[in-house]
Amino acid sequence: MNEPIVLELKQISQAYGSQLVVKDLSLTLAQGEIGCLLGASGCGKTTVLRPIAGFEPLLDGEIILNGERVSRNGYQLPPAKRQIGMVFQDYALFPHLSIFDNVAFGLKSMDKATLIRRVNEALELVGLYSEHARFPHEISGGQQQRVALARALAPKPQLLLMDEPFSNLDVTLRERLSMEVRDILKEYGTTALFVTHNQHEAFAVADRIGVMHNGEILQWDSAHNLYHQPASPQIANFVGEGALIKGVVRDKGKVETGLGLL
Repeated sequence: MNEPIVLELKQISQAYGSQLVVKDLSLTLAQGEIGCLLGASGCGKTTVLRPIAGFEPLLDGEIILNGERVSRNGYQLPPAKRQIGMVFQDYALFPHLSIFDNVAFGLKSMDKATLIRRVNEALELVGLYSEHARFPHEISGGQQQRVALARALAPKPQLLLMDEPFSNLDVTLRERLSMEVRDILKEYGTTALFVTHNQHEAFAVADRIGVMHNGEILQWDSAHNLYHQPASPQIANFVGEGALIKGVVRDKGKVETGLGLL
C-alpha cells in the first residue's frame, strides 16, 4: 500500500540578490520516509530547507505539505502554522533552561499534564529521561544533539528538517548517532528531510537521497540505485569509489572498452 505524500516540492527556485541558488528543484517524500540532500558546500542544499520551514519566500515554484500549498511566489504560510520541526547544526539549545524545559519550550499551549507526558515520552525515546534536570553544558555533544531531536519531535510535527545534524560531532560518535537517529525517526514514524555533505551519513540514515550540484538535484533515488545505477558520470564520481573507463555501446547489453567486450 502506497503511503500518502507528506512533502512535495514543485520546481522551486530561490535566489539571493541576482544569484540563483536553487533551480527548478522537485522532489516528493512519503509518510515515514527519510530524505537527504547530499552535496558539497555551497551547492544550495541548506537553502532548500529555509522556504520549506517558512523562513524565506520562494522565488518560483510551489511547496505542498500534506496536500496544502504552503509556499508559492507571493504567498507563504507562517512557520508557526506549518507543524514542522527543525534541528539546527549548532543544536540551538537554551543554556539557561534544563533539558526538560528545552524540550517543553514549543509545547506551552498544552495543558500541564499533556506537556509533561509529551516531554517525558520524547526524552524516553532519545534515551535521556534520566538527564531531564541537567543543563546543556552538563551533557555531551551527542546528548545535546539528542535533546535537540527530542525538542523537535515533542510537538509531533508533520515534517522534521535537519541541517547538517551530525557535523559538530567526532567521527565515531557521528556514525553511531546517525544510526540511532534513524532508528528513533522510524520508531516515531516521522517524515524527515536532512542535508549533509557526508556520503556515509546519507547512506546510513536516508531512504531517498538527492545528489545536488549548483542548486539542482542530479538524481533523487535510493542509496542502492545511486551507487549501482548512477544517472551520470558526475554522480558515479561523487558517490562511488571505482574507476571510470570509456566504452562504446556495440549491441544491446554489450559495451566495447579497452578491457575488451563487456
